[in-house]
Amino acid sequence: MTSLVQVQEIDKSFPLSGGNTYLALKGINLDIRKGEFISLIGHSGCGKSTLLNMIAGLDLPTGGTVLVDGEAVRRPGPDKMVVFQNYSLLPWLSVRENIALAVDEVMPSLARAERDAVVDEHIAMVGLGAAGHKRPGELSGGMRQRVSIARALAIKPKLLLLDEPFGALDALTRGNLQEKLMQICNEHDLTAVMVTHDVDEAVLLSDRIVMLTNGPGSMIGGILEVDIPRPRQRLTVVHHPSYYSLRSEIIYFLNRQKRVKQWQAKPHKVLARHGLEKVNLDLGFVPLAACAPLAVAEAKGFFSKHGLDEVQLVRETSWRGVTDGLVDGTLDAALMPSGMPAWMTAGGHGGAPLPVVSSLTLSRNGNGITLAKRLADEGVHNVDDYRRYLQSHQRQPHRLGIVHPASMHNLLLRYWLASHAIDPDHDVHLQTIPPAQMLADLKDGSIDGFCIGAPWLDRALADGHGFTVAGDLAIWPGHPGKVLGVREDWALAYPNTHIALTKALLEACQYCAKSSHWGEMSELLSDRRYLGMKKEVIWFSEASADGSSTVPHHLFFGKGVNRPSRSEHLWILTQLARWGEIPFPRNYVEILERICAVGVFSTAARELGLDAVSYQRGAIELFDGRPFDVDNPIDYLNAVPVHRDFSVAEIPIGVPRALAG
Repeated sequence: MTSLVQVQEIDKSFPLSGGNTYLALKGINLDIRKGEFISLIGHSGCGKSTLLNMIAGLDLPTGGTVLVDGEAVRRPGPDKMVVFQNYSLLPWLSVRENIALAVDEVMPSLARAERDAVVDEHIAMVGLGAAGHKRPGELSGGMRQRVSIARALAIKPKLLLLDEPFGALDALTRGNLQEKLMQICNEHDLTAVMVTHDVDEAVLLSDRIVMLTNGPGSMIGGILEVDIPRPRQRLTVVHHPSYYSLRSEIIYFLNRQKRVKQWQAKPHKVLARHGLEKVNLDLGFVPLAACAPLAVAEAKGFFSKHGLDEVQLVRETSWRGVTDGLVDGTLDAALMPSGMPAWMTAGGHGGAPLPVVSSLTLSRNGNGITLAKRLADEGVHNVDDYRRYLQSHQRQPHRLGIVHPASMHNLLLRYWLASHAIDPDHDVHLQTIPPAQMLADLKDGSIDGFCIGAPWLDRALADGHGFTVAGDLAIWPGHPGKVLGVREDWALAYPNTHIALTKALLEACQYCAKSSHWGEMSELLSDRRYLGMKKEVIWFSEASADGSSTVPHHLFFGKGVNRPSRSEHLWILTQLARWGEIPFPRNYVEILERICAVGVFSTAARELGLDAVSYQRGAIELFDGRPFDVDNPIDYLNAVPVHRDFSVAEIPIGVPRALAG
């Protein structure tokens, strides 16, 4: 499709007092196709309106070029009509006269009757036929904005530009006008660019959503393709499977930009005391029951006990926030899925390989595969039933939720499906969804089920929306769940701090393992700083398979629980390669040595007086009995019954800074 608008390497600076300048936009590149509806979204001050003004010709870039239909934009003109939030109508003219003023100016060669016909057509188009004689002061805000839109469209522009056009309207008026705009754009194949702060509005109206980063020097942080078919209606679009994923992606981006801005506003002096190189830490987590060791370490003073006087727990909405926090340095360390250190070290996050090390396994188990109750109503009670259900409903989309590609949820779910002759990429679609959104999607019917940890799987059962088709104890009992992760360069820069952090969290794990503390922990995690939900749905135990006793939901501490395991991280590497997340590293031995900070764990455990320093976990063997040969990972990968075409490659992770030079 032809590009109507080309924004090429746009920079925009504004002069400040004292001779300085403010760089508003930097390196903006964007092609807009004919007939496309584009939304620009971002926080206030990110340059959305500035970019719109340069496309309109109301302002000129400091560097770069804007082309409309192949011609450089030098000035405003009738081919680029702007609809502002404040209507911009002449108060002494009627609806008809406001529109006619624009038509007469742009189309003077038309006969009067033809110009009147154009005015009448566009008054009717926006549903104001009975109000043509009224002045703006006699109209509601929504009606005045309809006049602005009609005036803009009446002169047949190539491009419609809208700057927060519905921002001042009430929700009902805004919704009605959004649908009217969609109808007009679809019927007349209009090309439109809109500035908005409204996430739902952007998803409803757009073909693509352009997300701008914070200023100064705002850039395009991402462009989302909206795959929801047209025509769209406000009340039904929310049921499309992509709706909440798109919405969550935008909200994540905006929250991330806010988090970075707050972090940049803070003083970042490294505070060293008590023999530690750094005592002021930002520690990331996602609200799950497995974050209990972090909450306990804060509440019980274990951080302070080990010299970490200023630890701030940073609640992220998704594991992507943890990844980005480590990449951009806004987090010092984080609770993370057990697969994330290997995934980031191998470059699975999409950037250059970033070595991440783990000195501590914080929890084991705690996950489960849950299917929607509606499937049980159709006779699905076990995996064989589910396979038959998929075979008999092949024309329907079947989606299962996971929280992150590197999470054990994803790897266990894929392993379980593939072992039962269900291809996790062809027979179903695995969709990455933030944990808190899983329940809404399950209830709404946009997913068949999910693999997730407590308390969200417990909520699904308690609320009657799902049932557990396979618990993780029946798939791989004792599998690693969450680990402590830090960047390798951070660990090398702050070795004593790293040991102190490991000690504090290991002591918290020991506290969390005692069943006498579980009630207190449920109360603690119910606080909005952590999970923010009723304590009754935060469980740390479940009934045994025969119902005769209770077993821990999570293993937080004990022999073989907390020490990082190279064998387990190797299994994770094979599974990530099996499903095409990363190439299998030819230098996997080096990677495992660098991921597993066994020395840090051993020092921490010894200084705490614990005896769980040296141990060997049993061989890795899941429910299907297939042995995992740590000496021949490639042979293992070739032997598994379902896998993608994986590659083997050297992962360039460089030399540790301590060894460089």
